[in-house]
Amino acid sequence: MDMEAVTGILDTTLAVIFTWITYKTGRYIYKYTPYSYPNARIKAMEAKLLSEQKFNELAESRTLQNFVVNLEDTDYKDYLADVSSYTVEEVEKALERALAGTYELMFKILPKRSREFFKLLLEEWDVRNISNVVKAKLSNEPASDYVVELGTMISKVKAMVEAKTMEEILVILEGTPYEEIYQKLLLGELDVTRFETELYRIYYRKLLDYALSKRDEERIILEEFVRLQIDKTNIVTALRAKKAGLSAEEIKPMLIPGGTIKLDPILHVDSLDMALAELDSTKYGKVIRDVREDIENDLSVLERALNEYILDKISELERFYPLSIATPLSYILKKEREVRKLRAIAKLIENGVEPERIKELVGEVA
Repeated sequence: MDMEAVTGILDTTLAVIFTWITYKTGRYIYKYTPYSYPNARIKAMEAKLLSEQKFNELAESRTLQNFVVNLEDTDYKDYLADVSSYTVEEVEKALERALAGTYELMFKILPKRSREFFKLLLEEWDVRNISNVVKAKLSNEPASDYVVELGTMISKVKAMVEAKTMEEILVILEGTPYEEIYQKLLLGELDVTRFETELYRIYYRKLLDYALSKRDEERIILEEFVRLQIDKTNIVTALRAKKAGLSAEEIKPMLIPGGTIKLDPILHVDSLDMALAELDSTKYGKVIRDVREDIENDLSVLERALNEYILDKISELERFYPLSIATPLSYILKKEREVRKLRAIAKLIENGVEPERIKELVGEVA
């Protein structure tokens, strides 16, 4: 083989190696670099989440005015600045604005390819608000009492609250993904329970479609998160229905497709206790065993335990994929838990509950 041929082979080999290195470097930069700044910022924010000592201090407030004052050295200060009458409703709205601000920040600082997921997460409050307003209207209750000022459709939700007739709400929902199922409710093709289920089916379908459209670890993390959330919703729904004595045929239409566990065995047993026994063999068995004694009296205990389970799973993924969407997801879950605790403390203070009892009760909130 002459020198020219050898040189040609070497040049080709070097070109292939250089192209491969360039490709791998580009892939690495594309996948990980966009998360470097936002995740570092989120970690700094996480360090400022309220400590157990701070929650105990807040539990000692005794009045809502003191509660607000005790939050002046936290990131909630600006959101609580407009609180003047110190009612629990005012405080809750301020906390809701703080949570909305967190979602807005995620949308602002995260890479373009993943920020849309956080906008989709906000749509859960659209679903909650639409469902709550419709149920309140049908029950002749003040719909405004059930609205949370979070979501992507606040202006439409407020218009629904002001609507004089149920038909007006259809006009307000025109052009949204919820128009068709609301029309079916008006026509009597769906009852209000099925209507609510269909709202959540639309929401979770959007989340799952988004997760499945991603690649590599983003898909792994988002798919795990969405399917865990669907499992939680279905487990709690099925157990509440079973506790109410509903049959399998009545429960099935209330469940959301896309979860990871089969719920048929739960639906065909005769009691809540037997349903819990069936769940014992699933991956949620340990979660349920840890709170088994309390579940029969209060199913919200299980919901809180499942929230913690989801947070633990996303935190595990965060450790495995430190420069990924797992970090902002984990932070959002922690922030939501913090806001739930603050709302619980505010309500208990307004109800005149003693500080020691508040500490005990809020320690159970997750």
